[in-house]
Amino acid sequence: MQRLLFVLPLIFFQYTLVAQNNIDVLHYKFEIELSDKSDTISGIATIDVKFLSESGSISFALIGPKQPGSKGMLIYTQHDTLHPFIAIVRDDKVILDLSDTAKAGEERRFIIHYFGVPSDGLIISRNKYGHRTFFSDNWPDRAHHWIPCIDDPSDKASVEFIITAPSHYKVVSNGILQVEKELPDNRKLTHWKEDVPLPTKIMVIGIADFAVDTAGYVNNIPVTSWVFPENKKAGFYDYAQAKDILSYFNNYIGLYPYKKLANVQSKTIFGGMENAGAIFYHENSVTGKRSEERLLAHEIVHQWFGDMATERNFSHLWLSEGFATYLSNIYLESEYGRERMEKEMKEDREQVIDFARSSEQAVVDTISPYMKLLNANSYQKGGWVLHMLRRQLGDSVFRSLIKNYYASYAGKNADTKDFQKICEHTSGKSLETFFRQWLYTPGLPKLEIKWKYDAKKKIVVLSIDQLQKDLFDFPLEIEIQSAKGKRQQSLRVSKRSQLFSLPVKVTPLKVTADPNTSLLFEGSVSKK
Repeated sequence: MQRLLFVLPLIFFQYTLVAQNNIDVLHYKFEIELSDKSDTISGIATIDVKFLSESGSISFALIGPKQPGSKGMLIYTQHDTLHPFIAIVRDDKVILDLSDTAKAGEERRFIIHYFGVPSDGLIISRNKYGHRTFFSDNWPDRAHHWIPCIDDPSDKASVEFIITAPSHYKVVSNGILQVEKELPDNRKLTHWKEDVPLPTKIMVIGIADFAVDTAGYVNNIPVTSWVFPENKKAGFYDYAQAKDILSYFNNYIGLYPYKKLANVQSKTIFGGMENAGAIFYHENSVTGKRSEERLLAHEIVHQWFGDMATERNFSHLWLSEGFATYLSNIYLESEYGRERMEKEMKEDREQVIDFARSSEQAVVDTISPYMKLLNANSYQKGGWVLHMLRRQLGDSVFRSLIKNYYASYAGKNADTKDFQKICEHTSGKSLETFFRQWLYTPGLPKLEIKWKYDAKKKIVVLSIDQLQKDLFDFPLEIEIQSAKGKRQQSLRVSKRSQLFSLPVKVTPLKVTADPNTSLLFEGSVSKK
């Protein structure tokens, strides 16, 4: 452990909690040492902040032990080279009492030494081959289980990790490798640095006995695979798909925002985790059959949406997960054709219908706990919102609004209203009703559609009833098949019950609703 310039005793004092928004973190440097002898880690956090208002105290989130001997982080020293402070850990926070009040606009550096066994966030375990691994898994706000930080997606900062570990390990992280050098006693120091500001949810380290391969380059961006040595042949083959996927989205959305893309076999609790420039995939994602192409595409989309253009808070998670869900389908459509897109959208629609039967929450959800936001509203329904926008506005306008949204909010935070403004500006249309009903209203249209043929008038009489609680307003495509072929017509549905008369010269053989898979709804068509 590094010796401090000076040490201040830890004392308890009366403290009035200051809101987290009184500072903006500019940069984190985490120096972390770990070993194979125990799960205890020791860290030095150097945090550069800018004060947004005059403040006599600030705090960083950090989970301490709930009782003596339990998992959690403990501070043992702290200092600031110019402005002394006193720190305590209380209520899952490191509270810093400043010796002199900081002025608005002032920048200061705080250094905190800490140690402990992480209760979460940094997952210390063994992989399926029995080898010890260390993988951070921060989403949504689990980073503060192992690093002191502002654990909120709205506070972005550049970051560097300096890891000292047994020399047999390889270390992957965000950014670019600065140093990798051997130390005495069979240890190794690895230093990664990311200059692009990130939310803490995607600041990571991965430490394991990796085999590493370069799949290729996209616009001089190295695309690498980090897999367990026991399945390296299969892993290198599977993860090499990332190069072509990256190339596709680099063209479709905008230039890739980071200086590398590492695809990492890991122990994440999720199927995949979109850490900036270092995506972690579940350890069984390696099959040698390229069976996780959609997962790779999903996580790579997140590099733009979720990582670079980040939701302002998790109630707008669909701006991350819905985008990744739908744009990965667009990639599959480009590779395998429209039928593949329709197959994926039909499967996604069934998941939304099933979820809506048990949930009364809208997509923009300010109520549910963070982990419960990982649901069909955020993913599949969010994807369907984008699909309906594309169908209603056209491919060219849709691609423009995706590009414009990213260009406007790259490196920033956005919410649903921000995205709506971009859509309206790009399309030249008011989309208030569309956004209100699909994103702020629970559920989806549940339709009872019936038809009969009037041979004398040569018309199909179509009745459409909306059975759900809240009325929706939407275009519905109807296809009528007869001996003379097929014809399609778009109807505007906006009332509880409506009748439509469609001219048809011969008796229809079949009437189909939504033949092009363009509408999120539940229901079917029957003959009266």
